[in-house]
Amino acid sequence: MRIAERIRGAIIESMTALKDKIKLALDESRMLILGAQILLGFDLRAAFEPAFDRLSKSSQMLKMATLVVLLCTIALIMAPGSYHRIVRGGSDAEDVHQFATMVMDIALVPILVVLALDIYLSTGRIVGMTGGIVGGAFIGAVGFFFWYGLGLSASKREKKSGHQEKKKPRAHPTDLKTKIDQALTEARVVLPGAQALLGFQLITMFMDGFDKLPNSSKYIHMISLGWMALTIILLMSPAAYHRIAERGEDTTRMHDFASVLLLAAMVTLPIGICGDVYVVLYKVTSSLPASLGIAIAVLTFFYGTWFGFTTYRRARLTGNE
Repeated sequence: MRIAERIRGAIIESMTALKDKIKLALDESRMLILGAQILLGFDLRAAFEPAFDRLSKSSQMLKMATLVVLLCTIALIMAPGSYHRIVRGGSDAEDVHQFATMVMDIALVPILVVLALDIYLSTGRIVGMTGGIVGGAFIGAVGFFFWYGLGLSASKREKKSGHQEKKKPRAHPTDLKTKIDQALTEARVVLPGAQALLGFQLITMFMDGFDKLPNSSKYIHMISLGWMALTIILLMSPAAYHRIAERGEDTTRMHDFASVLLLAAMVTLPIGICGDVYVVLYKVTSSLPASLGIAIAVLTFFYGTWFGFTTYRRARLTGNE
């Protein structure tokens, strides 16, 4: 009996540790998205400011490149939510934590690159190209040291001290309260980016640069605004439903409702984003094929990361298990 109790206790402890690790990973995703949304708002709004038109064409193209890179980065940061919902149905599993950790490790690189380039473009207008390069390179080096250098150094020391056995990905029984808490946390990961974009879309309509856009771009912007407003409504609905319909109680119906609306919001969000990607790119390049092609490519990346890969991964894991 004692052996059975010890085994059961070890399993429960392992499940609790995994649940906490996934929760921490989601919280770390929220930290990244909060930083990325500041850069995204700056990159989108800059194209409508008078000073942007005074930049060299190469600087304008560089700014558009940082915008596309940042959007793809945001797609990665938000991806753990769709992976958790689609691949594991909200249950905890080792591969959920591994995937969340992997995409954050990858996403830090383009965030650092975009931050350094934005520092270069902004300060370069005042102190010249050389000063801008020095400032951007300094910020990039400091960021790399703190975001990667310290962690990699500690990781190497840990690997030398002992070998960690790689766990086979498998789903764990997860209590309903944890599932609902994680679903709401995943919604909070997506919500800040949508809020930042909605704020940009609203204020853009009152900027002088917006009045100079062709009517077609203005209509596309308004359609994108509608999709973004719908996204925010979907993301905020689970909290209201939990209070009104369930009176704060944790139920299977609540978990299913939150999961469906989170995935629905991840369908509408990229449409709202890519509509404005087209508007900004067309304003800068005046090229319909290039603007439309890049916007479609970004949309494909969002859907491919959030739904294509996760559907493929779910089919593979189902076959193996």
